[in-house]
Amino acid sequence: MAETFRLYFGAFYFLALAFLTATSNSPARAESDLPQLRSNSAQFIELIPRSKVPALTFERLDGKLISLEKFGGKVVLLSFWATWCPPCRRELPSLERLAALTRAQRLEIVAASVDRTGKSSIESFLRHLNVNNLPIYYAVSQRIVGPVEEAAPFPLYGMPITYLIDRGGLVIGYVTGEVDWTSPEALSFLAYFTEG
Repeated sequence: MAETFRLYFGAFYFLALAFLTATSNSPARAESDLPQLRSNSAQFIELIPRSKVPALTFERLDGKLISLEKFGGKVVLLSFWATWCPPCRRELPSLERLAALTRAQRLEIVAASVDRTGKSSIESFLRHLNVNNLPIYYAVSQRIVGPVEEAAPFPLYGMPITYLIDRGGLVIGYVTGEVDWTSPEALSFLAYFTEG
């Protein structure tokens, strides 16, 4: 009886070990080779499987409508922010410095406000921050962003939140919280997608 128990236990142990090894090597669970990126409160979350960005149009503060499809062939850093968000206030100048550093690269920065107070208050806020050379977009449509429980293409898991979209229009992942986009870590992370 004890021998039979040991045989069954041994067989169960090896089957369980084989199952755990097989599932830990599956593509959905494999550790990514993406470089690390951390904000002040979280790390970059890779989305698997990646989803195609729907055909969305953003309004720039100057009134011009811009479709995300316009940026096809470029990596897009899509950052959602608000005037009432203290980390956003610190991150926007960093995005502007990144835009100045990467003009020649294949990176498009889309800084989209989710404020509902109107364009004039956003413009005043940007002047106060001395952010003058970063194209600012307006994303008040619930079809674009929304709470996590809504079926919006870009859920707001936190503020600020930045989504990374690859050259083929697939959402790679997101990071919540303030990121210093000109830090060596962030520049290395972005270079992984924009170079090569």
